Amino acid sequence: MLTMISLLTALIVLLCLALLRSPLSRKRDQLLLAVYAGCLALLLAVLSNHKSWAQTKDRFQHFVQETIVPLVNYDQAANAGKSTLKSTVLIDAPLISQLPELPRGCEVTSLAMLLNHAGIDVDKMTLARQVRKNPTPYQVKNGRVFYGHPNEGFVGDMYTLSKPGYGVYHKPIKELAERYLPTQIVDLTGQSFEHIYDYVAKGSPVWVITNTTFRPLPPSAFREWQTPQGPVKITYREHAVLITGYDEQYIYFNDPLTAIKNQKAPKQEFIAAWVQMGRQAITYRR
Repeated sequence: MLTMISLLTALIVLLCLALLRSPLSRKRDQLLLAVYAGCLALLLAVLSNHKSWAQTKDRFQHFVQETIVPLVNYDQAANAGKSTLKSTVLIDAPLISQLPELPRGCEVTSLAMLLNHAGIDVDKMTLARQVRKNPTPYQVKNGRVFYGHPNEGFVGDMYTLSKPGYGVYHKPIKELAERYLPTQIVDLTGQSFEHIYDYVAKGSPVWVITNTTFRPLPPSAFREWQTPQGPVKITYREHAVLITGYDEQYIYFNDPLTAIKNQKAPKQEFIAAWVQMGRQAITYRR
């Protein structure tokens, strides 16, 4: 009896450590929590009613078969999927500079690189004209900035820095991309970076929103605007690039601002900056 209790206690402790130390997906996290809860319930059953040992033993065997075995199978499948992912990928995507014509046009220029790689003959200036615009005027009232929301269209002036302006987020960019590839555009916004790896490994570069430092920004770099859709936090370091590859240490990308092809940044810093900007990403299905 004591051996069984000790065994269950040890299993619970191991599961707690796994939950604390492992970067788990939501599904696997839920499964581990189920295992933890089940083991705890069995332990309580043994402690509170040790005379019904045979019944508890049967329930434990059933629990192992129905919960722990599927968890192990899921984990093996996940690891098998990761093992097939290429460790190094570098895509030869066209490089286009946003300058001098579009000092705030990193988003449409990066989209031009993505579409050109997909075989679509379209230039940055055409995309700059076509992308949805947000007409909300820039105003300051009682120290608060009132302006447009970047997911409703390009905010401000794309062609000059002498007038107020900001940029545009993934929704209008996806909408514009679908004009050219109506059945192929994939919105990866909000998903884990693993999905970006998957598409890059298959040869599809990925358009993303990051910042000009390619590392997380301090809170002081952000400010809040009031928009017709509600408040939004923005940074004037907002930037868009086209991810073209990865290896064990770096993420590679075409930067429309520096006009550097396959520029690289440390992987963890780049991913953290992307997460900070809302995990915005689109690509196309080959």
